[in-house]
Amino acid sequence: MSEAKKLHVKKGDKIVILSGKDKGKSGKVIQALPKKSKVVVEGLNTVKRHTKPSQNLPQGGIIVKEAPLHSAKVMLVCPACDKPTRIKKTSLASGAFVRTCKKCGEVIDK
Repeated sequence: MSEAKKLHVKKGDKIVILSGKDKGKSGKVIQALPKKSKVVVEGLNTVKRHTKPSQNLPQGGIIVKEAPLHSAKVMLVCPACDKPTRIKKTSLASGAFVRTCKKCGEVIDK
């Protein structure tokens, strides 16, 4: 099995999609899948799933849900300057590393 890779986005981050059918749209990361290098974004990259009736879903039918998206296709939006940006790791006096916006220099992790 593949080893988990470090992602540049976390659950709860606001992101913008760089390519694909939802290019330019922004949303919030609801799930990060580091072993697959993918993220699930709220309301974007939706797919229709045809499900058979089951005990959990007695009616069955077509369900619209979000599909995972490769993490390379998304870019973090800085909460301070509200622009898509790359991040850099900056060390604090305590020795901990935090994510910092490369455009405005604001700390993203609070």
